Amino acid sequence: MQGLLWETPEEINLAVANRLRGIRKRKGISQERLAEISGVSFGSIKRFESTGQISFVSLTRLAVALNLQEEIKNLFTNAPYLSIEEVLRDE
Repeated sequence: MQGLLWETPEEINLAVANRLRGIRKRKGISQERLAEISGVSFGSIKRFESTGQISFVSLTRLAVALNLQEEIKNLFTNAPYLSIEEVLRDE
């Protein structure tokens, strides 16, 4: 059974983009510099920060460049079980 979806995938992506932009700014790194150190194009970074759209590999490159690789590596590690059937299937 699916839970209620309060945010669209696009809204979630934009929230992630806003968090990454905040971290970038906190570290004093411009979009241009982030492009240089990550290998992700300036245009892709600019689009990501304004729309939330980016490929997963580019997002991973940005995370590594900002020393946030553990955040990416830990995605889905705390996924809760929603039923006893899920627990049984995981064994």
